[in-house]
Amino acid sequence: MEILRLTVAWSLLVCLVLRMGIKEVMAVEADDIPAIYNFGDSNSDTGGIAAAFFPMAAPCGETFFHRPAGRGSDGRLIIDFIAERLKLPYLSPYLDSIGTNFSHGANFATGGATIRRQNESWFENGVSPFPLDIQVEHFIQFKARGTYFYNQANETSQRSRLPRPEDFSRALYTFDIGQNDLADGFRKLTAEQLRAAIPDIVNQLAAAVQQLYKEGGRAFWIHNTGPIGCLPVAVVDIHNATPGYLDEQGCIKSQNDMAMEFNKQLKDRVIRLREELPQAALIYVDLYAAKYGLISTAKRLGFEDPFKICCGQHENGIHVWCGNKANIKGTEVYGGSCANPSTVISWDGVHYSESANFWVASQIMNGSMSDPPVPITQAYYKHI
Repeated sequence: MEILRLTVAWSLLVCLVLRMGIKEVMAVEADDIPAIYNFGDSNSDTGGIAAAFFPMAAPCGETFFHRPAGRGSDGRLIIDFIAERLKLPYLSPYLDSIGTNFSHGANFATGGATIRRQNESWFENGVSPFPLDIQVEHFIQFKARGTYFYNQANETSQRSRLPRPEDFSRALYTFDIGQNDLADGFRKLTAEQLRAAIPDIVNQLAAAVQQLYKEGGRAFWIHNTGPIGCLPVAVVDIHNATPGYLDEQGCIKSQNDMAMEFNKQLKDRVIRLREELPQAALIYVDLYAAKYGLISTAKRLGFEDPFKICCGQHENGIHVWCGNKANIKGTEVYGGSCANPSTVISWDGVHYSESANFWVASQIMNGSMSDPPVPITQAYYKHI
């Protein structure tokens, strides 16, 4: 599919690198990055929340895994494509005990996770009990226990699924989190209150990076948050909106404005972190621009209406989530999938389809949407 092969020219990337200026921390190529440790929410959860509570229901996973695989999509997520680009296996969820392999990293992300702790139940509002600070605590325990058992093992076979202690300082630490903090704020706070909370949210993400730096982490790949106001589940029932409520693409303008404010403050905080953590390579990735670019040019790229939902039904205030059943006016309705998920951006109204994830991953991994503008295969570069 041609849309999945679009990339930015390497000549442009070279020009950007020369213009902005970077210096090498160490000569690291894709083959030299031995592991990924990921922190985030459902956008990068490869099975953590499914292991903690209930497994994903079919038809999730139908396109690539041909079965539910703990992901809120028909197939692979951006973090899966990152692993592929770095020639590493897909990340095993830290919370899963079956079939796991931690020799090349681990995934601490869980669906519904936030940066700040929320005093709510997963059963009530879908908020994960594993916010970012708990994910970092899980990593610290993982590192300590993994190192202990690796050193205690007498045979290579006993170490084959354990992290090598020396890899923690050479691994890539990825972040994709913050969307749920905004969504929670839209639900509980006024716009002024949420805007006032953003500095604390951003500082708590920075604190997580600082903690991982103390644990030896040196390369950080930090996604900003996407255009939450473009999620189909939020706009599907909006009719006759007042002028200015929706932007030119049909997204909720106020929500996207809040996401852009969060992203601005996050970028500023990452810049300050570079001064506070002198040995770290910190890459800020403009995921918002990539996703909004996809939504705004969807049909030109071969996708259908960007607000079409492939799996589940969401209309007239009634939500039948992907893979679930509901009784509507005496009739049982099943939230099945569309005929061709590869042409749809939104899998279930909240999460992206595999083809959309691939397109976005292709845009961000080459470095053209990063600060500094280096590809993920060379993430061990540091701003001058």
